[in-house]
Amino acid sequence: MSNPPERFAAEAPAAAAEAAPKTADVKLTGVAAITLAVIASCELVLMLDATIMNVALPEIRGGLGFTPAGLSWVTNAFLLAYAGLMLLGGRAGDILGHRRVFLTGMVLFTAASLLGGLAPSPEVLIIARAAQGLGAALAAPSTLALLTTNFQGGLQAKALERV
Repeated sequence: MSNPPERFAAEAPAAAAEAAPKTADVKLTGVAAITLAVIASCELVLMLDATIMNVALPEIRGGLGFTPAGLSWVTNAFLLAYAGLMLLGGRAGDILGHRRVFLTGMVLFTAASLLGGLAPSPEVLIIARAAQGLGAALAAPSTLALLTTNFQGGLQAKALERV
């Protein structure tokens, strides 16, 4: 007599769980740990930048002479470029390579951050914020792709658990 199908369905996940390495047994060391730290910290900087400017807006208004209506563009220029170009950034990573697009996005983001920090006028700051959004739109979609391609098996589970 054969076993009911319900018994096999209950045994399959248990057998798979026993065969898979436990993430607690896997250690991220050396290059893998550095890679994970770089990718995670870059993603943190990109996400933090979307909101951190709200803290500095009163000082920016006084320092560069923004109007109240113009001040909203400091935040909106970044968010519009970031949200509007994120699909393009993901597709560019698929075609050109995720590492290349990630690095290009981070270099653009960093250069635009420097330009924004040294901006002599409201127009330059808004252009710098839009360029930051473009850099973030290039880099952000590639972070998860880099995590899944650079880490395999138990290391991948450990890397995704840490992010």
